[in-house]
Amino acid sequence: MGLMDDLGSGLKGALGQILGQAAGDVETNALPAVLNQVLGKTDLGSVGGLLAKLQGSGLGGQVASWLGNGSNLPVSAEQLRAALGNEQVKQIADKLGLPTDKILAALSTHLPGAIDQMSPDGKLQES
Repeated sequence: MGLMDDLGSGLKGALGQILGQAAGDVETNALPAVLNQVLGKTDLGSVGGLLAKLQGSGLGGQVASWLGNGSNLPVSAEQLRAALGNEQVKQIADKLGLPTDKILAALSTHLPGAIDQMSPDGKLQES
């Protein structure tokens, strides 16, 4: 097994732990970096690509609340599935080695906070 395989396995394992546990500071702090790595390997390309897709699919109000100051509007797993489409969700799930329902549940729980954390001045700061 090569170094890249080890890193990929490690990333999958770490993300599985992050997404599989209840929300907490450690998970919220780690999610932006994980999102950047995973989305870079999908058709979305980046967190910015994910947000553009969500905005273009009727979730502009939620995305604006995550980027702006104040409370973050929630998003459901079904809203994410409808906005992203089955193919995009499957790509993300495949990259992580997790079932799509777990990915959607974790994203609906953690995505608003992660995006809020990545946009301290109202603009997305991808690492």
